[in-house]
Amino acid sequence: MFNSIDALSAFVQAAELGSFSAAARHLGKSQSTISEAISNLEIDAGLALFDRTQRQIKLTAAGMQLLIHAKQVLNSHDALKRQASALHAGLEAQLSIVLSDTFQSREFELLLSEFAERFPLLRLECLADEDQDVLHLLRSGRAQLGLIRAQTAYGADFSALPIPGQREMAIYVSQQHPLAHIEHLSVAMLAEHRELALSSYTQHSNAQYSPRCWLAPSYLMLLEMTLRGFGWAALPTWQVENFGRGQLVQLKLPSWPRSVQVDVIWSRNAKLGPACSWLIDHISQTRPPT
Repeated sequence: MFNSIDALSAFVQAAELGSFSAAARHLGKSQSTISEAISNLEIDAGLALFDRTQRQIKLTAAGMQLLIHAKQVLNSHDALKRQASALHAGLEAQLSIVLSDTFQSREFELLLSEFAERFPLLRLECLADEDQDVLHLLRSGRAQLGLIRAQTAYGADFSALPIPGQREMAIYVSQQHPLAHIEHLSVAMLAEHRELALSSYTQHSNAQYSPRCWLAPSYLMLLEMTLRGFGWAALPTWQVENFGRGQLVQLKLPSWPRSVQVDVIWSRNAKLGPACSWLIDHISQTRPPT
């Protein structure tokens, strides 16, 4: 059973979602199939992987250790499939990539010069989105590759690799905003002014500082709203440097600015062609321009 990829996927998905039923829904299988697969894993290991005494299952100490190895096996299996696909499949007709603004576009543009020479006939589509919306586009098949602000967990149906280097986010206001003229700022002071935040981020996070909040679908729109003095926003520093027209003030606050890890991510259920595989290999080695 330990050589069953489906059983390992069931184990990883149940561990990350916290229930067998949620894992079953996510993997499109019955709950009894997931339960049986995990029970067989436990029999093979001679260990209990989950504590089932509570209403919600919880990994045992042994389960937490084996989860690390299970993820490594799934990643290796996915790499094997990806390499085989690149060797035997024909070039895909179109490749759709969804990019987070936390990934500096100049990094991608430099890589695309080489990509264009290698795959001159490929139709390339670039989309822009953030966080959970990126995962939705990949899961639905609308996009094949995503560049995303690193998430705590993606689920067993995704593969991800970190992109070397750290990107930076900071909090900005317009030069006319009241916060721009306060020398000793605290995070608590942010609550007294309107926050400008991503729609996708606030839907999946409680990390809002202010009860007054305006939402926008992209960092670029948030930047424009910040320039107009509608409030303060956490923005990628590279974007402010390129598009802020020198009119935004970076607020000096505890724990800000923050480093952001960006991952390249794709669905394990998708059949990746040579061009997508090439991009994964090269993006995962791309360092931020200095």
